[in-house]
Amino acid sequence: MYALPRAGANATLCAVAPTVGTRFDVIAFDGDDTLWHNERLFVEAQSQFRALLSAFHAPEWIDARLAEAERRNLPHFGYGIKGFALSMIETAIDLTEERIESRDIRRILDIVRGMLSADVELLDHAAETVAAVAATHRVMLITKGDLHDQERKVEQSGLGRHFGSVEVVSEKNPATYAGLLRRHGIIAERFLMVGNSLRSDVLPVLEIGGSAVHIPYELTWDHEVADPPPAGHPGFHSIPGIALLPALLDGIEAG
Repeated sequence: MYALPRAGANATLCAVAPTVGTRFDVIAFDGDDTLWHNERLFVEAQSQFRALLSAFHAPEWIDARLAEAERRNLPHFGYGIKGFALSMIETAIDLTEERIESRDIRRILDIVRGMLSADVELLDHAAETVAAVAATHRVMLITKGDLHDQERKVEQSGLGRHFGSVEVVSEKNPATYAGLLRRHGIIAERFLMVGNSLRSDVLPVLEIGGSAVHIPYELTWDHEVADPPPAGHPGFHSIPGIALLPALLDGIEAG
């Protein structure tokens, strides 16, 4: 877990004083596929990887073996593009029975470099929504993945100035969230997480007594798929787009 204070703010989340009457002391945002596009890079990379191995196996088999490698390697390589790269190389070696040529390994590395250098593309209305929420609440970013890549995304997104703290974590589970809240002196009942992943951004936060807003994204990695909480679950909210967040917060806090 790494805390990355941003310029103009600090890790103790003191940039904005709580507004009288607000229910939440802190609003936290996920980054990938909540504020900026991410999964589409992996989908395109996997398409290129599938084409690279098309002479050896059917597309469905390649996808299944790569997914297995990713799940197997998460405890070792963690989340993010670099771990994905190693899983692609391992899968390529296995599926070609170690016959893959060095030029094809280089092609995989080129695919990965393209992912790591891709421009950060914000989701529609993400910038103005974060700015609006930051004007009335303390805000932070909680994201998982490779530290260097996530720091690059925050910098290029132009959103870093709004966050009192940027937390890059290795996993998003109840223990991680509880530790973050404890370190920042945040009461769970006054914390709200906003993200696209039920598994990472919603369920663990609800488990520790916080609130969460689910904003579905057009693509979902299989590893992040989970069943939503039952209707009426305390603290759970869902909206179709991030532009609706300020109005949702107003409604919750009014009542």
